[in-house]
Amino acid sequence: MREQVIPQKVGNRSGLAGQRRSSGTTQRPARRESGSEALAIRLRALLGYVPRVLKFVIAIVVGVLLIASYRAAASASFFQVRRVEVEGAVRVTSAEVQAIVRKEAEKTGVWKADLNGISARLERLPWIRSAVVSRVLPDGLRVRITERVPRAVVRTASGRFRWIDDDAVLLGEMLPRDQMPAFFLRGLNEEDPEGARQENRDRVAKFLELQRDWELAGLSERVSEVNLIDLRDVRAQLAGDNSQIEVRLGSEDQGQRLKHALEVLDGQRQSPQGALISYIDLSQGKGAIVGLTSGVHKPSDNLNVVADTPESTGETISDSAETVKPGVTAPRMSASKAARTAQPSSPAKKSDKAKQDRRNR
Repeated sequence: MREQVIPQKVGNRSGLAGQRRSSGTTQRPARRESGSEALAIRLRALLGYVPRVLKFVIAIVVGVLLIASYRAAASASFFQVRRVEVEGAVRVTSAEVQAIVRKEAEKTGVWKADLNGISARLERLPWIRSAVVSRVLPDGLRVRITERVPRAVVRTASGRFRWIDDDAVLLGEMLPRDQMPAFFLRGLNEEDPEGARQENRDRVAKFLELQRDWELAGLSERVSEVNLIDLRDVRAQLAGDNSQIEVRLGSEDQGQRLKHALEVLDGQRQSPQGALISYIDLSQGKGAIVGLTSGVHKPSDNLNVVADTPESTGETISDSAETVKPGVTAPRMSASKAARTAQPSSPAKKSDKAKQDRRNR
């Protein structure tokens, strides 16, 4: 019996191997969704069946709940003001600042406090130029103070002496412990301080300029106060034994004119008219006109005395005279000008007396 051997085809082997390789390929498992993603999918599917009106109502309810929760948290005792930190206060006391802040934030708490409103309230205090308020959660507020810098002492219409800054803002009264200024400022517009703010600023700037120039020239100690009612007619009241004498300096060259006036005054002190001098006028810049108080005047050899006469207006002019240098004609004074040339009033003397008393201290 003959055996028949059937050989396997190569193609079949390769096909079988390919099947084996294909059957041996690793299949990746499908990605499983996380629990939160699955929940979101279910919620979206659920909301798909909810009508739009119901969705709108749900949104309103959620918003109301959030607002109520916010108000409850903001008004909770957790945010009540317990600490107020104050930085930069020197002239104004920390206790005064803290009292204002606590009063303004007492009802609202730290979380809902009106920081801009508190700042505006603090800036109404005379010494505070700016105040920056910030929250220090959960129960504190911080205040950074920038104070105004006192630049001059002004004598007010009521006779009080108060500090003033570059912006012409009246600050606190001058205290005995404060450094004594060289001289005082007079002539500020107190009737309309806001409307005349720029005008008063110009007066302060002029005062500081005179103060600087006269200190450099060594003249400031002989001046008690400067009258700047009219910047075109600057006037200086002298100090010490000459406190009754006013020097009219005009609108320019006040340093040179003051120096000239003091030289004229020193030269006339030993003359018979020396004790009668009430003013020295250099406002025209052409020569010194020396005014005397009422009384009998006997002019010296080198000076002429020209007596004033009342104007035709019928107003009464104080009995005064002007002593002029040769070649200078004394102008006739109007009634209004004569009122200003009268002997200085008692407030000016009080100003000089206050200055001397503070120096003695």
